Amino acid sequence: MTVYLVRHASAGTRNHTDPSDRSRILDESGTLQAEQLAGWLRHEDIRRIASSPVRRCVQTVEPLAKVLDLTVTPDERLGEGSDLESAWLALTTAARSRGDSVLCSHGDLIPELISRLRRRGMQVPGRSGCSKGSTWVLQHWNGECFATGLYTPVKV
Repeated sequence: MTVYLVRHASAGTRNHTDPSDRSRILDESGTLQAEQLAGWLRHEDIRRIASSPVRRCVQTVEPLAKVLDLTVTPDERLGEGSDLESAWLALTTAARSRGDSVLCSHGDLIPELISRLRRRGMQVPGRSGCSKGSTWVLQHWNGECFATGLYTPVKV
């Protein structure tokens, strides 16, 4: 079982006048990153895709959902500013599901989730990060933590 934890792709500059910044869309680089993600994961056994409901997150996983004929399920627990316990519940629920899952979230939550997984024993054999459009491939859930987490940045 694998969970792909994706940071939304590039979406230009944050709108500091809008505290929620929910409607910002992917820029040209972000659109390419989303297409690359779909190309990379199109042959995996992904059975569900959940995303922060903000537009840039949904747009990041829509190309993948299209090629897999799946629906993107909005999940507020993956939203920017969500508390860690809610995001943790979204991750562990996906981990307990049958088949692989994709979760798309933000740069404030993903490092916290990875840090918690590492404290619980997850091995990270390579480098770490959380760049826009990147994916953490989290493998082998044992009920408490994942065995390995591989960080994969996306280059366009």
